[in-house]
Amino acid sequence: MGLTIAVAACSFLSSCENDLKEVEKVAAKGQSAQVDKSIGVEVIYSDSAVVKAKVLTPVLNYYKTVTPYYEMPKGTTVIFFDQNQKESSRITSDYAIMHEKSRIVEMRKNVVGTSVKGDVFKSDELIWDPKRPYPIYSTKLVTVTQPNGNVIFGNGFSSDENFKHWELSDATGNFPSNSGLIE
Repeated sequence: MGLTIAVAACSFLSSCENDLKEVEKVAAKGQSAQVDKSIGVEVIYSDSAVVKAKVLTPVLNYYKTVTPYYEMPKGTTVIFFDQNQKESSRITSDYAIMHEKSRIVEMRKNVVGTSVKGDVFKSDELIWDPKRPYPIYSTKLVTVTQPNGNVIFGNGFSSDENFKHWELSDATGNFPSNSGLIE
């Protein structure tokens, strides 16, 4: 099963250009790359014609290097959908990179994930690897705030895309023993 990606950008807001500053950054690193820039981008992830996720970003830079990648320097919002096409979770970040070949998305800086249940996951980095059994993960500090007020910290994290089944490594926090932490 392959993922199908469709990129839709508003025609009046969309543009592809080589941003001189980005080219200068790459040149300063001693690399040669062509950079395409798009404005107001929506990327749809689907599997067998069923939408699984949508990625929204105000700016998308595509670097045509030996290992091509997409950079979202102005942040991104990833919306996941359940089998009924209803939003099941959402992740926002101030910065992201998607590796073209692996389809792994690295979300960095002020990363906030929310579930429909109301759990809020905060970290400096979350990775989305659609090929993993638990595709959302991090090796950084993650803070989970639950609707009942429980706050839990962990030094590693893994979850399904809906944030229904998640695990923290080295978890600590203040919550009553009958808090209903695990359902």
